[in-house]
Amino acid sequence: MVHILLAPGFEEIEALVPADLLRRAGIPVALTSLEGEQVMGGHGITVVVDMELAKVNLTQVSMLVLPGGAHGVRNLSAHPAVSSLIQEAVDREIPVSAICAAPTLLGSMGLLKGKKAVCYPGLEGQLTGAQVPEETRVVRDGLLTTGQAAGSAVEFGLALIEQLAGERKAQEVRHAIHA
Repeated sequence: MVHILLAPGFEEIEALVPADLLRRAGIPVALTSLEGEQVMGGHGITVVVDMELAKVNLTQVSMLVLPGGAHGVRNLSAHPAVSSLIQEAVDREIPVSAICAAPTLLGSMGLLKGKKAVCYPGLEGQLTGAQVPEETRVVRDGLLTTGQAAGSAVEFGLALIEQLAGERKAQEVRHAIHA
């Protein structure tokens, strides 16, 4: 199960586009809140979630996805269980993906040292230890995938499909949505 972690203020495009694309590929996805049955995004869209963070069992997780949104990332960073969940996922070699401002959370945890990563333009200095390729919207380095911003949400979602289900499945979905 792919868990997309939603904190109040998350960037809706960066959460829902990958969720939609992953589901089109037949990959199970859970929209997962820090707590509660609903989460309001940064643009006032309220999303009903599939489960709460406290119920996540890492033995059943195929990937963690962290959408951006400045307020959403601050709320993810402030929640005590999020960093420990991410670290445990990395320790278990479970893929972790982040887009927009969310890669800065991975940078603050020291998870990007020696890795290639991208983030929202202007925040690159917060990708501690990362190599930031120029003019790249989505980067996969080992088990970490990072995306630049809302405008790269489709490309980011397709990269997640490729990582989990292969290039052929990603191309099928790309063709189906005319991307």
